[in-house]
Amino acid sequence: MKSYTVHLIRNGLTDENLEGRYIGHTDVELSEEGKAQLGQMKDELIFPPVDAVFTSPLKRCTETAKILYPDNMPIVIDGFIEYNFGEFENKTADELKESPVFPRWLAGERGVEPPFGESNEAFEKRIRETFEKVAEGLMKTGTTSAAIVTHGGVIMAILAAYGIPELPMHEWLTPSGCGFTIKINPSLWMRAKKFEVFSDFPYEREELPD
Repeated sequence: MKSYTVHLIRNGLTDENLEGRYIGHTDVELSEEGKAQLGQMKDELIFPPVDAVFTSPLKRCTETAKILYPDNMPIVIDGFIEYNFGEFENKTADELKESPVFPRWLAGERGVEPPFGESNEAFEKRIRETFEKVAEGLMKTGTTSAAIVTHGGVIMAILAAYGIPELPMHEWLTPSGCGFTIKINPSLWMRAKKFEVFSDFPYEREELPD
C-alpha cells in the first residue's frame, strides 16, 4: 500500500516575528530578511519537488510558498490560517502584561480565550477538520507528495493531534521556513488517525531521506 509524504512548513520571517508580536490573522508580508533567508535556504538545502502545495491564505504563507515552490500553483486553504488572537493581535507580551486574561490564556487554562479571539478548543477543532479533509483528498486522488505552508501554531496543532511520536504542542515548535516531513500510511490513518513524523525539514544535502 502506498504512503503519502507531506512536508509541513512554517512561513518565513516577518518584522512582527522579530518584535515578538502576536500576529494570528494579521495579514503581514515577509520581511526582506525573511525573503533573503528563504532564498538562501532554498540554495543550500533540499526542498524536494511535490505534486501539490497547500497554503494558508495569509501573505506570509503565500509568499513563502512561491519562493520555495515556484513551479507549483499553491492551493489556498482558509482553514490553515493561524490562531485568531482577538484583542491580543499585533501586541507583544509586554504590552499585554496588565491584561487579567493574558496570563491565564498563556498558561493554557481551558475555556480561556483572548477577548474577541478564538478559543484553544475551537482552534484545535478547526485545524483537525481542515487537515483531515486534505489528507483524505490526497488519498482519494492518489497525490503521494505535498507541502503545506502554514503557521507555527497550525503545525504544532497538527502534530500534537496526529503525530507519532506523541508529544505536546510546544515540543513541535519549528523555526521560520522549516518544519517536518510526515508519512501518512492509509491503514494506520484509517485505524487510528495517526501518522509518522519522519524527519525535520528541509533536508541537508548529505542527509536526504530515502
